[in-house]
Amino acid sequence: MSESTTLTRAEIEEFWETWLDINRQVEITGDWRPMAEWYAEDATYGWMYSPDEHFMAVGRDQIRDWAIGIEMDGLDGWHYDYVCSVIDEQKAMVIGFWKQRSGIINEETGQEYEIVGLGGSWFGVKRVTSGADEGTIKIDWQRDWFDMPSTAKTFMDILSAGKAPDTLLKRMSVTGHEVPGHYHLADLPSTVWPPPVERGDYITQAAPSVEAVETQGASA
Repeated sequence: MSESTTLTRAEIEEFWETWLDINRQVEITGDWRPMAEWYAEDATYGWMYSPDEHFMAVGRDQIRDWAIGIEMDGLDGWHYDYVCSVIDEQKAMVIGFWKQRSGIINEETGQEYEIVGLGGSWFGVKRVTSGADEGTIKIDWQRDWFDMPSTAKTFMDILSAGKAPDTLLKRMSVTGHEVPGHYHLADLPSTVWPPPVERGDYITQAAPSVEAVETQGASA
């Protein structure tokens, strides 16, 4: 990175606080689309539903219309509270761990229906060097993870209890490869792992060679 594009920890922390703030605002309104302005025009945003069904949005418009539009519509009252954040200024990355809570009360427990298991978002951030956003810090890529079996169970529990509003029922019908942004693995327009990670920019432990794996397998 050149000196003009390198981000300091203070800059990333300041940007992250604005991100948390817009999250709080959209959870109140139920419209997540304003968050699109925090992404670079060429950002990518993806997650996995199953080994051969992945979501991927490429560019700010798709992120607005698909990732925080279609995918979030109907989840009124749900909130994704960040419970821990980790910032690495050397890699210009942030990892935010969040809990998915529905805002719908389970009468048996007196608590909100919640998706059990770890959930979070992995972000790469950058300083934009050209265009209308030049000089500003934006999200370059985002990859989410969550416990899909637990997600399915929580939704079914809400359904079984007769607690699902019509908007949630409609959202639960938005599944399958015919939905915008849903791809087979082989057809993904960006990589499952964030592009710089997939390129090997941050290799921490190199994978063994094919020959080494074959040798190890033969000796087992």
